[in-house]
Amino acid sequence: MNQRYSASGLMNPFFPDEVSFGEKGVTFKVRKLFRSTDNFVFYTDISGVEIESGIFFSTIRVIPRMRQEIIINNFTKGDAKKVKELILQQVQG
Repeated sequence: MNQRYSASGLMNPFFPDEVSFGEKGVTFKVRKLFRSTDNFVFYTDISGVEIESGIFFSTIRVIPRMRQEIIINNFTKGDAKKVKELILQQVQG
């Protein structure tokens, strides 16, 4: 399972956030102008996923065990739902 989803380029065309699915876990890349953060989380360490939907874009909050939550912004509503479904499938399966 090697899938990748990127945030919309409308809100941040040069540095979009990104979610990459691997065999054992998921990587979240939160990009900013002068720094980026890569967070890898094993599927077994994820305790929840929440979506905050705005008018056009959504924010995904991933809640890992024993760590701070990971917030990734500006995903389309469809991509946010798909990311949540894929994470929950891996966590439950």
